[in-house]
Amino acid sequence: MNETPRATTAETPRAPSFALLPGAPDSPVLLHVPHSSRAVPADVRAGILLGDDELARELDHITDAHTAEIAASAAAAAGAAPWRFVNRLSRLVVDPERFPDEREEMAAVGMGAVYTRTTHRAALRPAGFDPAPLLDRYFTPYARGMAEAVAGRLAATGRAVVIDVHSYPGEPLPYELHGDGPRPPVCLGTDAFHTPRALLDAAREAFGGFGGVGTDSPFAGTYVPLAYYGRDPRVHALMVEMRRDLYVSEPGGAAGPGAAALGAALANLVDAVSRTA
Repeated sequence: MNETPRATTAETPRAPSFALLPGAPDSPVLLHVPHSSRAVPADVRAGILLGDDELARELDHITDAHTAEIAASAAAAAGAAPWRFVNRLSRLVVDPERFPDEREEMAAVGMGAVYTRTTHRAALRPAGFDPAPLLDRYFTPYARGMAEAVAGRLAATGRAVVIDVHSYPGEPLPYELHGDGPRPPVCLGTDAFHTPRALLDAAREAFGGFGGVGTDSPFAGTYVPLAYYGRDPRVHALMVEMRRDLYVSEPGGAAGPGAAALGAALANLVDAVSRTA
């Protein structure tokens, strides 16, 4: 896999800031990759306080490096290719997995849907920054797109399995609210309503060869579009957090051999889920 580009800005996009990449028509699986990009549109960059070197370093820490490539390799290796929903922009633009309101606990450290603080709790955006334009332009269309992608899998197969593809650092960063817990090689985030035991067991088996699989520490929960959250039992969800030292020299850099192994494990999980009625 190639090294992540160091560029930190991009022209303001005219196309959607996300991509839905089709898989097999009969696949219920949707690999969600929200945090893999380093791209920041130029007009959004103008509202960020960090210098270019500081921003590059922050992107090293906050980006789930190479997760889009890991998901792509899994899709290529799976018996029935999963669908993929990939964020084309950095989470420093908006974080599509955060609540945009008071429900979001990460807002306490300035990292709600629109970040105002960095991973080390320094100022990212000026005091009084209005997040509404970014939410309208990026967050809302993204949420709508994910809901439509889930609806497509339900219509085609009668079920949808959202697998969130993430990575996390080997050592806790200052922004983490629950960084004092275990940091296993692979952490599986679950939801009491949307994560059935069979899905969790399949993930534990698929990722069992990396030295340990934990649950909901240091990161917990799953991503489910709000239209389905807690309402539709046909929507299953699991978050897969791969510790970065398994496949990359931290905090950022080229992917090592572990990336291919993680892609193969993810493909095994996709196959196991696809076979489950």
